[in-house]
Amino acid sequence: METNIAVFRGKEIRKTIHMNEWWFSVVDVCAVLTGSSDPGAYWRKLKQRLKEEGSEVVTFCHGLKLAAADGKKYKTDCANTEGIFRIIQSIPSPKAEPFKRWLAKVGYERVQEIEDPELATKRTKAIYRAKGYSDDWIEKRMRGIAIRAELTDEWKNRDVKGEPEYAILTAEISKAAFGLTPAEYKELKGLERENLRDHMNDLELIFSMLGEAATTEITRVQDGRRASAG
Repeated sequence: METNIAVFRGKEIRKTIHMNEWWFSVVDVCAVLTGSSDPGAYWRKLKQRLKEEGSEVVTFCHGLKLAAADGKKYKTDCANTEGIFRIIQSIPSPKAEPFKRWLAKVGYERVQEIEDPELATKRTKAIYRAKGYSDDWIEKRMRGIAIRAELTDEWKNRDVKGEPEYAILTAEISKAAFGLTPAEYKELKGLERENLRDHMNDLELIFSMLGEAATTEITRVQDGRRASAG
């Protein structure tokens, strides 16, 4: 299970699974360590300086798609734990040491989750409980995550390539369930980078699950009919 936001001392750091390990947004790391009002500009200057110095640090970065404040996904410089450690060496900050310990812990937890996937579910539940969600809501949210995964597996089997195709299909399901696209729904709720489903009530979660479960089932039934006709 993937959680695309990590939190270090109240600051959000976007992350994503790539090559079966966590990769972190370098810009978000710069924001946490420097407190810069424009961490994007800070990283661009630092990256240019490292290139001019012939540093290999920038070779550890990959452009991976992460959600931005507008809810859309854009290519963002990301690095794995080793790469982030190297970048940290170039950023003078009193927060560097505790951040390194935090980063190592997150990376180790990912290794544990690969060995025992149930740990990811348990950690996700624990995070929701810490945020004050009820056990009943959490169970619906976790069930919704499983249904969503089942749907995306069906899409993958049909050569749906991912973003932006997933976003288009998800928008159609959302419009059928709520009359709004996810972006419109987030705007209605006053959300920016936050996960829309984490701000849904029980009934909204149920409608989301019904919409995605129905889509999966309809797709499978249609495949069965085609197979019978053939």
